[in-house]
Parts: sequence; C-alpha cells; structure tokens
Amino acid sequence: MNYLVAVLPDRIQAEAAYLALEKEGINSTILGRGYKTADEFGLIDPKDQAKKQAKLMATWLIPFGFFAGFTFSLITGLNTFAWAGEVGNHIVGGLLGAASGAMGGVFVGGGVGLLVGGGDALPYRNRLDAGKYLVAVQGSEILTRQATRILRQFDPENIQGYADTNTTVY
Repeated sequence: MNYLVAVLPDRIQAEAAYLALEKEGINSTILGRGYKTADEFGLIDPKDQAKKQAKLMATWLIPFGFFAGFTFSLITGLNTFAWAGEVGNHIVGGLLGAASGAMGGVFVGGGVGLLVGGGDALPYRNRLDAGKYLVAVQGSEILTRQATRILRQFDPENIQGYADTNTTVY
C-alpha cells in the first residue's frame, strides 16, 4: 500500500484538489479545520508514542537496575557509603542502579524522540495547526503516481509519497 500526502495552503484549494481526484475516480481524504483531524486519520502523535515507550521501558529497567546495583554492591563488597552501613551500602547501590534503569528507560524508550521530535507526523500536525490542509491518497503505486500528477496542478507546498514496506509477498 502506498500513501501520498499533499499540503495545500487553504480550504478552497484542498476542496478543488479533492474534486479533481474524485473526477478521476481516486478516493482521497482532506485533513484540516472542518474535515478529519490528524488523530481521526491515524497520524500518530510522536510525543505520545515516545511517552508510552519510555514508561514501558522504565517499568522493566528500574527493577532490573535495582537488582543489578544491589547485586554488584553485594558481590564487590565495596564500602562506598560508610555512613549507610553494610546493608545500607547495598540498598544505596540498588537505588543507584534503579536510577540508571530510569535513565535507560528514557533514553532507549524514546525520551530523546520526545525532546527532539521525529518522523513525518509532527511536521504534518504542525501544518494542520497553522491552518493548512492535507489531501491524502492511499492505494497502489500506479494510483499514487496518477494522484501526484493531478495534485501538482494545484501547486502544493509539499507533496510526499510513502511506500508501506511491511507487506509480505508470497
């Protein structure tokens, strides 16, 4: 399955592009004010995904980090924190391991993506927030090529095609 997304500056051009595609028998979707939202269409919010992934990773890495830190302190017999006593040293080692697990959950789980942003969904969401409209076409490669030809007539700000690489051929 292939996807094609064109960014148009206003509602009139988006509707004209939609009608031109419809005239050629190509189904499309308009995203923008008064039409489908990014969430309704399925444009995932990268920040939400990064938060979920970071929480999932932290759920596993914090207990693992505590266990690893406690075990390391126990095996090595280091007396790093004399004020804590023997058992307290191991517990502090476990807490430091848990903190390391939390950092790993953030960095590996998507916290960097949360801070920096990533993927194409965010620029499209930003354009929708700025009052622009998206016209999206989904179909075969031939269909999206035909749609590209039609949409170029409307001088879109951006036109981008995507190919779904998760298809299995038997």
